[in-house]
Amino acid sequence: MKEYTAFDIGGSFIKYGIVTENGDLREQDKMETPDSFEVLIQRITDIVHRHPDSTGIAVSAPGAVSDEGIIYGISALRYLHGPNIKHRLEEKTGLPVLIENDGNCAGAAEIWQGTAQGKKDVLTVVIGTGIGGTVIKEGRTHKGANLHGGEFGFMLLGNPDTGRLESWSQLAATRALTRYAEREKGVEADTLTGEQVFELADEGDPVCVKAVDRFYRFLALGLYNLQYIYDPELILIGGGVSAREELVRCINEKLDDLLREAPVGTIRPALDVCHFRQYANLLGAVYRFIQNTPASWMNNM
Repeated sequence: MKEYTAFDIGGSFIKYGIVTENGDLREQDKMETPDSFEVLIQRITDIVHRHPDSTGIAVSAPGAVSDEGIIYGISALRYLHGPNIKHRLEEKTGLPVLIENDGNCAGAAEIWQGTAQGKKDVLTVVIGTGIGGTVIKEGRTHKGANLHGGEFGFMLLGNPDTGRLESWSQLAATRALTRYAEREKGVEADTLTGEQVFELADEGDPVCVKAVDRFYRFLALGLYNLQYIYDPELILIGGGVSAREELVRCINEKLDDLLREAPVGTIRPALDVCHFRQYANLLGAVYRFIQNTPASWMNNM
């Protein structure tokens, strides 16, 4: 059975492990993210050399990742942007390398082994301090002309509180939830966490009840729009908020309201939560490797 060495590059840590062609994750571990590009390449190379049976290297990375192996855009690791990481790793290891955007990797994991198995047209929406995600059409990731496919957080919506257009991230990410609650309570910024706002709402705090209600309303608005833009079979929700048992039910209640308010739209988004959490990017990177590595490479391994 073929095995692949997978890496998930984050701002603070790099997760890594051995993933089989069947999607089994073995020997997972992590290391602190190096502070330079050359050290990063050497650390990855050292780990790969410790696993001589590896068929290839699959890397999940932040930023706008091109097929050629160059990462554009911005991220917490500035040294990633510019060098051709794919070529450098292939030269150092002699193995084929695939590098993919971390959000796209998470979506690929869901198609391969997660909630979206058997589906062809799926969106993943990852909700954190901002909102990102993945567009999967015909079972393959759609990156877009500018490598910004799935950057749903840039969608503009009207904010009834200000009368201005704001991005979906500004209105429906967890940071938006806490900012609204802090402002309405008159407390300093960064006083509350998203989890605290939800807990206070569960206890009946009127400000937090309104903040959570508003949060679900804006989530439903964005998901309604995405349904009509892409018409996916399924929309999966990820990020820390996806652990809340009531999440899908509450969003569906807001979708009921929207469908009554705008009866011209009758298609309800099919919602579910992502199956994978901390290891999704490792699995998804390997699945993208299997999908995209030329057979000529693989036949010579």
